[in-house]
Amino acid sequence: MYVVVAGGGKVGFYLAQALLNANNEVLIIERDSARVNAIAEELGEAVMLGDSCEVTVLDAAGISRADLVAAVTGDDEDNLVICEVARQRGAGRTIARINNPKNELLFKKRGIETTISATTAILAQIEQELPTHDMIALLQLHSGLELFEIRLPETSPAVGRSVREVLLPPESLISLIVDPGGVPRIPSGDTRLHAGDALVVATRKENRDMLREALIGSTHGMDT
Repeated sequence: MYVVVAGGGKVGFYLAQALLNANNEVLIIERDSARVNAIAEELGEAVMLGDSCEVTVLDAAGISRADLVAAVTGDDEDNLVICEVARQRGAGRTIARINNPKNELLFKKRGIETTISATTAILAQIEQELPTHDMIALLQLHSGLELFEIRLPETSPAVGRSVREVLLPPESLISLIVDPGGVPRIPSGDTRLHAGDALVVATRKENRDMLREALIGSTHGMDT
């Protein structure tokens, strides 16, 4: 597999090193000449000097034959441009590093489906360690979908209702219910919801507030 890594910082360097160790063909593009020299001492010819946002540089790197382009610079705007050019030039897949989680939706809207946000990942891990949270982001899926774990409080408007009676936002699905005793079950439309149930729900990221209101309630204090 041929992988182009845009950005030769710590993330780009260690990513390229791991890919090379797995017998992949890798090329790092880095704009800082001193950094290029340092990488070359460690990885040999697997690095070139240039600005990854420039089409001529990407073409020189053989972007059109790349199976994967990983844009991992420290600038979200640069990473977006790199991925868009790579797609236009026929690269197989693109992955973008996102430094500001607020930019994730922009990347999705521009067609960059695979994004990595260290901030979002750390926050999700922290939320899993906080049992007081009633809504925890579990996983980001393709096409803008997310998986949430939601524990129903006693004040939830969904308690006592069947699954089909709950007014979920569009494109949302309750895929699993774990009762307070830890017993999991796949729900049907007739499954009754109870306080303390933990629900695994898929929905679109932009629907999370509506999902919270439907299953937890608008006045129940919580963070996501």
